Amino acid sequence: MAAAIGRQACERIPVVSADRRAEVAAGPATPEAHAAWLAELPFADAVEVQPPRAEAVLGRTARVLAWNAERCRHVEPSARLLAASGADLLLLSELDHGMARSGQLHAARELAWLLGFGYAFAVEFLELGLGGPGERAALPAGAANEVGYHGNAILSRAPLLRPAVVRVERDGAWFDGARGERRVGGRIGVVAQVELAGTPVTAAAVHLESHGDPAQRAAQMAALFDALDAYGPRAPVVIGGDLNTFSLGLAEVADRDAVAAALRADPERWRRPERHEPLFALAEARGYAWRAANRLGEPTHRHATESGSARGQLKLDWLLVRGLEAADPAVLDAAHPATGAPLSDHEMVAATVVAPA
Repeated sequence: MAAAIGRQACERIPVVSADRRAEVAAGPATPEAHAAWLAELPFADAVEVQPPRAEAVLGRTARVLAWNAERCRHVEPSARLLAASGADLLLLSELDHGMARSGQLHAARELAWLLGFGYAFAVEFLELGLGGPGERAALPAGAANEVGYHGNAILSRAPLLRPAVVRVERDGAWFDGARGERRVGGRIGVVAQVELAGTPVTAAAVHLESHGDPAQRAAQMAALFDALDAYGPRAPVVIGGDLNTFSLGLAEVADRDAVAAALRADPERWRRPERHEPLFALAEARGYAWRAANRLGEPTHRHATESGSARGQLKLDWLLVRGLEAADPAVLDAAHPATGAPLSDHEMVAATVVAPA
């Protein structure tokens, strides 16, 4: 799968009007219509970029953190948690911009402002509705999205150079609503470079498809790897994000008998999905390392319980590096600093990276 790099850097991603969104929703829900809208609407190749308030100069060592923020409804406690992590570079996914379900916030911009970081934000999906069934049920009658964007971002203490968006798939599988939501777009990586002691390091915040299977996830990572080679086929890279490494396809996860058989064959597959996800072998073949950058066998997903939520068995979130040393990996609880309530259904993953001398 080929993936082109979009480089339309701007201060603000153009908004699709409510009338235009209604026109998209009222039209045919076909793959051909989706492809036409994705080519026409102004968000597809755009990257919104803002500099840090005070530009930092990073040394050879940086702390990198990746997090699926699950809409980032709670910006202020999330910012406090991210600040306490000491991370220099944040690779974030599932950030809302102008969605009723999250109070119409622009999560990437507001997080960056609270932290004093710069950011690069790109749109994964233009949401034609109000979200999933549970989110819709929680909203009052007449609720509407002001913007309807949902995407990924890189936040950094240091300036972000050569920002870009990589669309790792464009098949429009969310467009007809069969998955419970109507959306224009597809999974992306947001890419930018940051200098560590003068060495350009390419960073990518990626989110792979939750409804896919291991082969589809590997194909999406291959598309990202191909695009990153445009920055230099051997250049230092750090990738972080929710890779949705269920170790099975979503249809199999929903089949209790299939899950039971899979767990009998490998009881550790939820915690150690790398043995069942070809994207890891592909990463190694392309020069990317992941063992030293992650707490292997430590889950990163939270699930609902009767009393709130708890960390489950799934390891979905990862960091990968090329041309960098990685050390001190951690899984950090994504919990409200004051109340302990979960801020997302994913924990944060972090590691220290060191640029070559």
